[in-house]
Amino acid sequence: MLEMFEKILIPQIYLPIIYILVAILINNIIEQIIDKIITKKQASLTKNSYNYKKTETFKVLAKNVIKYLIIIFLILAILTVYGVDVTSVLASLGIVGIVLGLALQDLAKDIIAGCSIILENQYAIGDIISISGFKGEVIFLGLKTTKIKNYEGQVKIIANRNATEVINYSMETYLAIVDIDVSYEEKNEKVEKVLNDLAEELTKTLPKLKGKVELLGIQELASSSVKYRMIAPTKASEYVEIERKMRKAIKERLDKEHIKIPYPQIEVHNGN
Repeated sequence: MLEMFEKILIPQIYLPIIYILVAILINNIIEQIIDKIITKKQASLTKNSYNYKKTETFKVLAKNVIKYLIIIFLILAILTVYGVDVTSVLASLGIVGIVLGLALQDLAKDIIAGCSIILENQYAIGDIISISGFKGEVIFLGLKTTKIKNYEGQVKIIANRNATEVINYSMETYLAIVDIDVSYEEKNEKVEKVLNDLAEELTKTLPKLKGKVELLGIQELASSSVKYRMIAPTKASEYVEIERKMRKAIKERLDKEHIKIPYPQIEVHNGN
């Protein structure tokens, strides 16, 4: 009686544990293989380029798919240990699938949307995008969700089905734009010469540019100033830093050339 009990009970205890350990081992081995393949592929690509980020996204997605498949096979294997007829389970998945399909419609939509995002190259990990007014860097792209981190460190998790009307700032060159207010009293020729000279210097000294710094000219005749516009092509992830450095350089140059920058003033009259 004891021997029969041991034959029945012991496999049901250690076999699931062995299956779990084997599944973890297989998952780790496959992940290492994926890492080596992707690393080899990325070696010939420029870091942070679109193709580089695309391969990084594929790596995350592939690992997720493999993990889910291993979990499914693990559950089926454990069921066989407890005498469950896996064949009948698989045969009944048609009916179960209908029920689950109705219950998990949103999940199915997320997965389909996630696949579409990857296949259509809408965005990849490392891209700067805007979804529903939230702008930041894509730090995770899975089958179900997308995670975006903004410059303040806030992370927004968005279901892939809701990733509509996406603005991707990383597909094309992004423009750093700086508007410069100058007093009406200043001569236009002098201001433009100073700013054009500065644009040439900034082109040589500013890092992470993807072209020349340019002065476009007069952008607006405002109520108390003439507004000039200067632009610099750069990456979407770098434009804030570039704009700050441009503003600093512009302020220093205008001060040096004694070109007046207008600011609000209050004129007080003595009634006497």
